[in-house]
Amino acid sequence: MATFTVWKFDDPEGATRAAATLKETGSEHLVTVVDHATVSWPAGADKPSTHHSHEDEKRGTGWGAFWGLLFGVLFFVPLLGAAVGAAVGGITRATAGVGIDADQIERIRAGITPGTSALFAVTENGDLDRVGERFHGFQGTLVATNLTPAERATLLETFG
Repeated sequence: MATFTVWKFDDPEGATRAAATLKETGSEHLVTVVDHATVSWPAGADKPSTHHSHEDEKRGTGWGAFWGLLFGVLFFVPLLGAAVGAAVGGITRATAGVGIDADQIERIRAGITPGTSALFAVTENGDLDRVGERFHGFQGTLVATNLTPAERATLLETFG
């Protein structure tokens, strides 16, 4: 089963450190990292910066489109105001089709603020308890959404 996971950290560098830990867990076969991206929002910055890892070069463009869509909804569309309300509704429906609902988007948006960072990951075959142990001490918050096989297929078909 694929899992969409977001770890939020209370400092702008936490997600980068966590991404290195996530890669280590992958190399130790505790989880298969399908793809991941990080968001860092330094205190005083107008907007966050994002980085997509390109785990799978064959599907990197598709994953880039997914992360771009998600990060656009989270951080940039809200700044455009009501004029794009219909577009936001369409984007929300698209992300709901892959297991990310409007409530989750709002929780993530509210949690990632200046001075914080987040690691977004799509993983498979993971022992989330053991992976979570690796993140102990990072002073972060874990938000996870398990994707069903049908949702994963939709995600891969749409973006991969």
